[in-house]
Amino acid sequence: MAALQQRTLDLIRGNEEQILAQWQQNLATAGQNQDNRISQQQLDGQVRRFWQLFLQALSAGESTGPQSVQWQELRRFLEELSAERARHGFNSSETATFVFSLKRALFEQLQLGYADAKHELGDQLWAISELLDQLGLHTVKAFQKSREEVIQRQQEEMLELSTPVVKLWEGVLALPMIGTLDSQRTQVVMESLLQRIVDTGSEIAIIDITGVPTVDTLVAQHLLKTVTAIRLMGADAIISGVRPQIAQTIVHLGLDLQGIVTKANLADALALALKRTGQIVTRTEG
Repeated sequence: MAALQQRTLDLIRGNEEQILAQWQQNLATAGQNQDNRISQQQLDGQVRRFWQLFLQALSAGESTGPQSVQWQELRRFLEELSAERARHGFNSSETATFVFSLKRALFEQLQLGYADAKHELGDQLWAISELLDQLGLHTVKAFQKSREEVIQRQQEEMLELSTPVVKLWEGVLALPMIGTLDSQRTQVVMESLLQRIVDTGSEIAIIDITGVPTVDTLVAQHLLKTVTAIRLMGADAIISGVRPQIAQTIVHLGLDLQGIVTKANLADALALALKRTGQIVTRTEG
């Protein structure tokens, strides 16, 4: 990375207010001060904090670039800023604009300060540009990592919401499945269902696959794993929602459900569960 001359550092420090004013104007032009996801006060605070850490890093002496130790605090600040903006729904371009919009403000001051030294001006513009490009790239990488973490957390939450364990009766749980079963979802299903069996002391768990569009070999294997885990917990399992199409598919695939009790609908499965637990439901007169 090209080195910044002392003259450049002096120009940056000596024209701090002009640079900050131009930077904030550039951010305003980009529309960042009109975004209701972040207040003007927050944006101003981020600008001031970045600038403070930026000057500290520049004052620390010669370095090999923004990946060196002297830039560590600024890198951490950019990571926190990226994580916050990822949580508030910003995209990577909007986040990187925070850094890149500083370029023009610095360039204008260097052009004025090096008006008598065009060759040196070119070298210093290149050095500043390279420095901010690396900081901007670090910001984008941090944003992408934070965004992936947000998406992963949302997916896990959606999986948990899509696999609710319902207590139908004393000692009887039901797990209505909607959508396709895969390895990750099966793991979430087993964890939540087994924990509920422990918490409630239930004897029977009904897995309702009415909302599962198709059953293939892989889906059947996931169901078998879930049933096996239920049995290891000392409970019994009933699979309900076996439609004619699914029954035909299971036969054509030659799948063996290994003695698992199946029912056409949840009502039949509940009736069987109540019978097994020694309970009778009767209709009242009138």
